[in-house]
Amino acid sequence: MKALRITQIGRPLEMVELPMPTPGSGEIVIRVEAAGICHSDAHYRNGTSRLRALPLTPGHEVAGTVAALGGGVDDLRIGERVCVHYLRSCGRCAYCNRGLEQFCVEGRMIGKDCDGGYAEYLAIPARNAFRLPETIPFDQGAVMMCSSSTALHALRKASLEPGETVAVFGLGGLGMSAVQIALAFGARRVYGVDLDPAKLELARSFGALPVDASEGDAAELLLASTGGEGVDVSVELIGLPTTMRQAVGCLGVLGRAALAGIGGRPFEVDSYRGLIGKEARIVGVSDHLASEMPQLIALVADGRLDLSRVVARRVGLDAGEVNRVLDDLERYASPVRTVIQPA
Repeated sequence: MKALRITQIGRPLEMVELPMPTPGSGEIVIRVEAAGICHSDAHYRNGTSRLRALPLTPGHEVAGTVAALGGGVDDLRIGERVCVHYLRSCGRCAYCNRGLEQFCVEGRMIGKDCDGGYAEYLAIPARNAFRLPETIPFDQGAVMMCSSSTALHALRKASLEPGETVAVFGLGGLGMSAVQIALAFGARRVYGVDLDPAKLELARSFGALPVDASEGDAAELLLASTGGEGVDVSVELIGLPTTMRQAVGCLGVLGRAALAGIGGRPFEVDSYRGLIGKEARIVGVSDHLASEMPQLIALVADGRLDLSRVVARRVGLDAGEVNRVLDDLERYASPVRTVIQPA
């Protein structure tokens, strides 16, 4: 089968031929119908996020059809449509027993710690497959499994309550999902912060109040927009020191800043004015949980989370095309979400 692989940090992905995967006990093989290209994949290619070993097939946003069943798998059928929860966990350790599989002591992330979906086929544990309703296209099913699921997890970690206000920093794939999920959860007002006019306009169409960060410090703009009160929840999805600082600086009393953006540099916090004096909190957000997948799939299936315009571009399983998308992501110049369709 064909696959795109990271063979050397800092170098473009390469197309290779690999043996067809075979399912082990409790596993399935899926034919990949769609694989989202995430900003994290650019971080893996350039070394910002460290990989266990090379070469590696990236791709952790995956949807497809079941192509083969391993021993002991009796709840799925050949040809069923599925989307993939990307955290492979042992299911036995203390963290797994608490439903916190992202901290599993033996955990591996598909597309980072083991081969992922930039390929024609992928073997995964059957428990990582969730049925994808016929009403949800494969490209949207793929995007759900990272950008939407992380946005959902971030808002849950921030303990968003109905009637609260939210600021979303970064209107890429995660941000567009965060805007919609916050509104679905009953947020009274959602602000979308970005520099890109097209993304700001798309966020507006989803119900956000756009905040153009090119017009000044985003935290100050948000404080002005809220009459000085600040927001109840901020979600930072970029990973830059400036936006992380702003996500804290825009909080009101008892506010919560959920930080999910991946970055390699620290940021400064005014401990008294930013946190202590408001009893505000900074919340780290790491991945998402399998237990959240049914709620997420339901949000898309019933139309409260619209991903039809979030998938802005589709490319084939082609090294040149995919590397160009990753280059754009490194420059923060990519459209909302790009999906690989191997077929």
